[in-house]
Amino acid sequence: MIQKEGYGIEPFVAAEVAAEFLCITRRRVLEMARSGEIPAHPIGQGKRKQWRFRLSELEDAFVADEEHRRRIMKVAVPGDRIGGPSDSGA
Repeated sequence: MIQKEGYGIEPFVAAEVAAEFLCITRRRVLEMARSGEIPAHPIGQGKRKQWRFRLSELEDAFVADEEHRRRIMKVAVPGDRIGGPSDSGA
């Protein structure tokens, strides 16, 4: 966990820092936050919220997503999907 000196909790960071951490644009980070694709903490009421992030939560989300992708790839069988080769012999 990333911690700020003198405090026992991880600080929140702005979208710019989260974007740099994820190697994507600030705009994409905000889009992903609004749609719930990444863990984010809205601050404020109404349409124009400030979004804050914890880098450890972002890291955990992407590590879990990558592990999920690997498990799927292990069980996937070539041709075992809609539109794949069939046994019809045609």
